Amino acid sequence: MITVAPIVNRDLRPLVDRFGRVHTNLRVSVTDRCNIRCFYCMPLENVQFKPRHEILSFEEIERFVRVAAGMGIRKIRLTGGEPLVRQDVDRLVAQLVRVPGIEDIALTTNGILLTQQAEGLKRAGLHRLNISLDTLSEERFQQIARREGIQRVLDGIAAAREAGFERIRLNAVAIRDLTEDDIVPLADFARRHGLELRFIEFMPLDGEQHWAGRQVLSGAEIRQRLEEAFGPLVPAARVNPSQPAVDFDFADGRGRIGLINPVTEPFCGDCDRLRLTAEGQIRNCLFSIEEWDARTLLRGKGTDEQLAAMIRESVGAKKAGHGIDSDEFVRPQRAMYQIGG
Repeated sequence: MITVAPIVNRDLRPLVDRFGRVHTNLRVSVTDRCNIRCFYCMPLENVQFKPRHEILSFEEIERFVRVAAGMGIRKIRLTGGEPLVRQDVDRLVAQLVRVPGIEDIALTTNGILLTQQAEGLKRAGLHRLNISLDTLSEERFQQIARREGIQRVLDGIAAAREAGFERIRLNAVAIRDLTEDDIVPLADFARRHGLELRFIEFMPLDGEQHWAGRQVLSGAEIRQRLEEAFGPLVPAARVNPSQPAVDFDFADGRGRIGLINPVTEPFCGDCDRLRLTAEGQIRNCLFSIEEWDARTLLRGKGTDEQLAAMIRESVGAKKAGHGIDSDEFVRPQRAMYQIGG
């Protein structure tokens, strides 16, 4: 029997862009589908999902990750859409856990399906969970998600804790004239349950393209509201220079808050992230207007060396920043659900 040796990527140089940023973090979208319709992410109606045959298989994703890991990628985050609507996503987690070089695998979810899947994800080896929680109010949840479901999210958080997840982070999108009254209750909830909470400024990636700068509830304003309710926030040590959040500890020692301020305080200078969309397009920035077609290589006769060269080309073309805060900003035509959060 004749065996064929696997093609191995031999270009092991780190993924460094022209600004000296070393890329070690890969966001992988596993689907563009979702079971809710948050207005900051996707349209309410006439959503155009990719045909299923265009979405990368788990084996194609695993191959991409193996090549990227050979170039220094160490962290993976699985996103969507809503990744838990993809059947057997825990199987993908188990495959990626075994990839040499990958040290950390996280998953971002809206939490709706966590009660059914938390245990399986933990068994598969998932390290961390990020759960979207913009409000504790069902009324406001429906305003944002345009579906019912806050109790299912809360039940999902409880199920994740029961399954043994210790590293659970809550993500709240902050929107002016809508979520101000949620800031303190969310912080209190996180403190009571030993969860880390991060507030994220509203970004121009909504499906209906209604975003306007006046809707941005800034991190500075959020901090002020938190300090009025809980007392001074103490700046926390920045363990990872590339993390998007500025972290603060509550002065009484009960919990930590993170502020992600991509609009008012861009952090592009320390970015270490690369993205792969559900249909196999490489993006070097959330706001990129250029993509590199990895799927054609993965499904054709492309070698690992060619795939590595494409990844390196994408990183090499990365701009200094997203430019939201400049007059030259060009809004991506894709919404968040099409890119991967």
